[in-house]
Amino acid sequence: MARQTAKRGGAKRQKRNIPNGVVHIQSTFNNTIVTISDTAGNAISWASSGSSGFKGAKKGTPFAAQTAAEAAARRASDQGMRQVEVMVSGPGAGRETAIRALQAAGLEITLIRDVTPIPHNGCRPPKRRRV
Repeated sequence: MARQTAKRGGAKRQKRNIPNGVVHIQSTFNNTIVTISDTAGNAISWASSGSSGFKGAKKGTPFAAQTAAEAAARRASDQGMRQVEVMVSGPGAGRETAIRALQAAGLEITLIRDVTPIPHNGCRPPKRRRV
């Protein structure tokens, strides 16, 4: 008879009451990543267009960003989050849509800040596309 092995796995996440938090939206041309953390910077929930089930070029669409933001906001509001500050980074198509999805999910947005890094003539940009 086969020997029984002990079930492996970490402890189940505790439900914490975190009323305020920070939402980081990283929107690139290929994907959108939404991370929700508490004010100290500890991540509470995250979602991306890829983790929401989109593949390939569809990950960069505004609808994929909306779906990712809804999923992250749902998990954060289960932890008791009500008010958030939003930090938006990157040039992607899903920036505004992700913010609208957070509002629709019931999170009160107190601040929106664009934290996209701007080079002071740093790296050479990629070559222009000729289509």
